[in-house]
Amino acid sequence: MCSHDRREQEEYVVFDRGTHMEAMRETDRKVQRGDDVQSQEAFSLGCDDFLGSGKVMDKCGVCGGDNATCRRISGVFKQSLTKVGYHKILEIPEGSTKINVTEMLKSRNYLALQSRSGRSIINGNWAIDRPGKYEGGGTMFTYRRPNEIRSTAGESFLAEGPTNEILDVYMIFQQPNPGVQYEYIVPSEKPAVPQQPSHRPEGNAVNEQGSHDHHGNPHQERFGAAGGGREPPRVPNNPLPATQPPRREREYSWQLAGATECSASCGKEAMCDSSSRPTAQEEACNLQPCPAFWDIGEWSECSKTCGLGMQHRQVLCRQIYANRTLNVHTSRCQHLERPETGSTCQMKICSEWQIRSEWTACSVPCGLGQKTREVRCVSNVGDFVPDEECNMNLRPIDVENCDSGSCARSWFYTEWGNKCSADCGMGVRTRGVLCLTNHISSLPLEGCGSERPADAHVCNNGLCENRIEWFSGPWSQCSAECGAGSQQRSVVCLKSDEGFVIMPPYECSSLDRPLGQQSCHLKACGAKWYHTDWSACSKTCEGGFRVREVRCLSDDTLPSEDCDEQLRPVEREDCNPEPCLPGIDENCRDKYFNCNVVVQARLCVYDYYKTTCCASCSRVSHRQSIQRGRR
Repeated sequence: MCSHDRREQEEYVVFDRGTHMEAMRETDRKVQRGDDVQSQEAFSLGCDDFLGSGKVMDKCGVCGGDNATCRRISGVFKQSLTKVGYHKILEIPEGSTKINVTEMLKSRNYLALQSRSGRSIINGNWAIDRPGKYEGGGTMFTYRRPNEIRSTAGESFLAEGPTNEILDVYMIFQQPNPGVQYEYIVPSEKPAVPQQPSHRPEGNAVNEQGSHDHHGNPHQERFGAAGGGREPPRVPNNPLPATQPPRREREYSWQLAGATECSASCGKEAMCDSSSRPTAQEEACNLQPCPAFWDIGEWSECSKTCGLGMQHRQVLCRQIYANRTLNVHTSRCQHLERPETGSTCQMKICSEWQIRSEWTACSVPCGLGQKTREVRCVSNVGDFVPDEECNMNLRPIDVENCDSGSCARSWFYTEWGNKCSADCGMGVRTRGVLCLTNHISSLPLEGCGSERPADAHVCNNGLCENRIEWFSGPWSQCSAECGAGSQQRSVVCLKSDEGFVIMPPYECSSLDRPLGQQSCHLKACGAKWYHTDWSACSKTCEGGFRVREVRCLSDDTLPSEDCDEQLRPVEREDCNPEPCLPGIDENCRDKYFNCNVVVQARLCVYDYYKTTCCASCSRVSHRQSIQRGRR
């Protein structure tokens, strides 16, 4: 009875696992098509499915467990990198399960996976693999790279585990790191510390870990246009060491078909010590290489969002040898027609510019203005779309200058004010007067002529009864035709009493007296000659000269050169041309009868003789001064 029950149970397990394997194969097909699939744990079997215990399997894989036998390790790699190439970012410990490594946003970087033994599992040796299933580390990894044009999801790889060795995760760095999330489960009895290596951005992460630096297959073709529409990695001088290139997913796999009868009628067979059971061994078989074939990658995104563009895909010549897929020289695939690596594509017909209206009238009635028209970007179905969807270089102009002719200048004035400046008696009404062009937005201009309209006129609100007020007459003409001048007007104190009576000014002292004089300035005079007063004459008689300083000054009293030289005032003139007459001195008389001898002897230079013969010596001195003046 025990043997019979055991056999029925095993047959049930075989049937259910077959269903599970079919679900896994369907997942593989979805991955090949690029469909969005969930983690393999979506297909994990609940232990109640075949044990009938009503229990479920915990995250550690224990039926009816409490998640206490394992630990979940998770984190985000956000470190900045600067050097293009492979950089180690994470170590996945031996025995890990539920492995999930996902790029947080789509980028031109790639994730790569390598075993600790040096065998490349995914994206090794500068060859970018297609999304699919890849075996490594004792488990099967699902490599995903979303290829939808508008998708922002990054690439990832998932595995159920457990792994039988340490695995290293690399980033093929080409642009700023958007962040990589990672998560895996390890048994609690094994210490597990997040294995994120410390980075030096310019260093080679592989060599820092002590790996050997091998060159790739000399026949390997460099990656052309990566799937997912991303650029191929640029190859620096530090490629990822890869003793073996990535494995291609197997086209065939083992599947459990049934079970023999139990070797015991009840209980279990325990004749051998399970701790000393040898590990399963593998050996190579069918060592002859399979025929080479073209391995075709996914088409990249179209180079243009509308109109005719180009898309590319990776085409590599590969060959399976000893259960491993190798990149080989293209000559080995010469017997096969090589698939195209590039193709034209068109997402949709491009939008085009349309002129939707005629030009408007010029924005001004005269002078320079602008006119406009409506220009819209229209899709191929007639909808208005943003301008960015049309070729901006071909956009028709929608604003153009226009000239409505010169603007005439005229005097502009307001209506007369309604209020007279005086409540009674004589007053004035005013209005604004401006010289403008007939374009409303122009500034005041000169050139309207001298016939300026009056801006004030007299008004009379009737007699002022018994009122005393100041009355001012009209202003006189400006005292200067140009420059600063002054104006005067009469201001008197009047009393209205059946007429006007002039009153003494003190009668209006309680009122503000209007100004009787004010400055005026009709126009600028321009540069003019200015001069000082004449100096004193150099002589008092018989011809001298006098001088004055002359300058040319502008309206703002600065030196100028704009004065007319022909009108320049003289700076020097003669003066006092009359002859010098001796003064009459009644005390000046000769006291010596023979003073003519003193003159002849030229003794007048001595004070004694000049006093004794005063009159004779004075006549000689006067005669000599006249002679000198004539010279």
